[in-house]
Amino acid sequence: MKQREDLIYGRHPVLEALAAGQPVDKVYLQQGTRGDFEKELRQSCKLHAVPMTLIPQAKLQRMVRGNHQGVVAQLAAAPYHRVEDVLPQVYERGEIPLFLLLDGVTDVRNLGAIARSAEVCGAQTIIIPQKNSAGLTADAVKSSAGALARLPVCREKSLVNTVEFLQMSGVRVIASDLNAERYLHELELTGPLCIVMGAEHEGISTGVARAADVTFRIPQAGTLNSFNVSVAAGILLYETMRNRMGMG
Repeated sequence: MKQREDLIYGRHPVLEALAAGQPVDKVYLQQGTRGDFEKELRQSCKLHAVPMTLIPQAKLQRMVRGNHQGVVAQLAAAPYHRVEDVLPQVYERGEIPLFLLLDGVTDVRNLGAIARSAEVCGAQTIIIPQKNSAGLTADAVKSSAGALARLPVCREKSLVNTVEFLQMSGVRVIASDLNAERYLHELELTGPLCIVMGAEHEGISTGVARAADVTFRIPQAGTLNSFNVSVAAGILLYETMRNRMGMG
């Protein structure tokens, strides 16, 4: 088995990577770990906004060949950002914000495909939650055709708080929902905007749906339940770009 280059293992190397601010996508800790190290690791992950997952020892042993000491960290292919830093930069450049918030999209290939459409259609960032989300892995970057290496990705602890911050900053938040009454083409899309999309089967979370300014759906002529999430994202982003370019 060839050792993956995006994995760091061992107690001191993982703690040092976190302390040094390396872009860590996720930390895997062996189930049953207790004591000072577990407390220090948990605090460090919380401080640096890195999700930590408990997994069995056998799974850790399948991930790496060396002495992992019960902990493995997966490096992100690019650094994560914060919405509170990205939004002012967009305004300072004289651009109209177009953000995409993904609530529960866990497939890295979908994330990559969405990022590709987002970059092409002029979005300035993608927002994801710390938990239950695909991250900036090498596979995601590859699926994005390099878009994730150029497009900032913001990873936030609370999507509801993020929505409220955007709204207070003049950004209208619209959420895709199969049960919504309004259609996408009925909405005003030319102003500062954040489009929210959920997982294909679960949709957006209740808290995010309630916090959004409006919910909408994409018109459908067929009988299948919905579009694939990456296809839907492409439709939403293109429609927004078309409106902003005055293409009628």
